[in-house]
Amino acid sequence: MRQAEAPPTGKWTGPNHAGVKAVEPIQLPDPARRFAATAQRLEQLAEGHPMEAWLRFMAMLSRAQHDVATTLAPAASLGDASVSQAVEGRLPPLAADGHERDASWRDGLAMLLDQIGRHELPPEAHDAIEQLRRSDAAAREKLADQFLRGGLSAGDAAAAVYVAAALQVYFTGSAARLKAADLRLLEERGLCPCCGSPSVDGLITATGTTPGTRFLYCSLCSTAWNHVRAVCITCGGSRRLSLQGIEGDAGVVKAETCGECHTYAKLLYQVKDTKVDPYADDLASLGLDILVAEAGYARHAPNPLLLVGDGEAVEE
Repeated sequence: MRQAEAPPTGKWTGPNHAGVKAVEPIQLPDPARRFAATAQRLEQLAEGHPMEAWLRFMAMLSRAQHDVATTLAPAASLGDASVSQAVEGRLPPLAADGHERDASWRDGLAMLLDQIGRHELPPEAHDAIEQLRRSDAAAREKLADQFLRGGLSAGDAAAAVYVAAALQVYFTGSAARLKAADLRLLEERGLCPCCGSPSVDGLITATGTTPGTRFLYCSLCSTAWNHVRAVCITCGGSRRLSLQGIEGDAGVVKAETCGECHTYAKLLYQVKDTKVDPYADDLASLGLDILVAEAGYARHAPNPLLLVGDGEAVEE
């Protein structure tokens, strides 16, 4: 996952004159709600979906993440001085590829594997779980580093899904312990101000003090941050942006394509469905990804839980 190079010196540069409510630039996650909401939405979206079995598996994984987040709650605790030093040094305080992880993330992985292993799974899934159970701490840390920094081998893809899920819980819990007021938006606005990871998609709000605002959602630590609309989150261009959708659907999810850098990012419209979830709806809209990819656009950044190789569905 890429890291930003230099954040701006100010914490917010949006409108702040009389009669205009400034957008809250950074919203930290709530671990007690984040994974349960995703699981509930996935179960709803799975009903009658062409990839129903796979979505139900992902819902089961999200439920396991919720159990870990609310029972074991693995997380790092950064001191004020450490956060201040990182922010002043123009770095995200929980930099995914540089943060010294607390060993509690491995405890979370062990609990996650126990939760998932109780379900009926295909042999390949059980093999991946057993591979991780037999591995030592050094091997698990190496796999985590490869996931966060790139370099995963095809043979590790199945096991890496569970590592990614455990790291999501750990980084979400760690981000929740920070104070939004202490953080700064990064200059490369498509990256998370907490951990420097790319966003999984953006949600266009329909409620709150500033409806119609775009918030990007971190693929790793679940932090949300404001990003101006009608600007490519990859290259910053605005001249050749287009919205693409699947004809005849409800219009909840669209792809914002950029003709300048030939990338795309998903946008979720809360006004079309108030129950939309950035993580669940991304997984359930893989058909849109396929169509946009066929048109020649590359995704801004992959969903970390789509490391399953061929995307083969699994049965509970």
